[in-house]
Amino acid sequence: MKIKKFTFNPFFENTYVIYDEKSKEAAVIDPGNSDENETEELFGFAESNNLKIRYLINTHCHIDHVFGNSAVKRKFNPEFLAPEPDMFLLRAAKKQGELFGVEVENSPEPDQFITEQTELTLGEFKLNFIFTPGHTPGEYCVYNTAGNILIAGDVLFNEGIGRTDLWGGDMDTLLASIKEKLYALPDETLVYCGHGDETTIGHEKKHNPFIKA
Repeated sequence: MKIKKFTFNPFFENTYVIYDEKSKEAAVIDPGNSDENETEELFGFAESNNLKIRYLINTHCHIDHVFGNSAVKRKFNPEFLAPEPDMFLLRAAKKQGELFGVEVENSPEPDQFITEQTELTLGEFKLNFIFTPGHTPGEYCVYNTAGNILIAGDVLFNEGIGRTDLWGGDMDTLLASIKEKLYALPDETLVYCGHGDETTIGHEKKHNPFIKA
């Protein structure tokens, strides 16, 4: 499985394209492309690599992670998955943008809600979902067991954690999600974060100042 990271929008959000090199089947996770140049960069990568965008996934629905939902859906018509408890955020994307002084296009509705039973395939690879609320009420991390790869949204960062002072955030819930769900993964699990650099579960268990194992 290949992973391409883009850092987009005024919030420096990490957008990920993950794909199977043989079949070229791909998913766009948390499309943060917020202007024409960012959208061209994202679409240009997909087209130059002959990717078939099968899925559009929102780990959660804060504006920095959903800016590009409409553009990706229009261009590639993938199956769109998002967490049901975050629908109040997704449907208020424009309002979220106004509060931060940025313009956001209304998002389409998801084709499917994510659950922990959801399993997607990209060629030879499987994607599973881990329910990790706290940053938002509905956030999920995307996990590839075979490769020990986690797309963590805004749950866990490199020596940091997601904010809990925004809509629906709760610190105790977030810490429990990390300790009970993410710290149960193998130490070598590579974590791709919603902001900033990659890390590993083992590193965070030892060095995260907010929550150690």
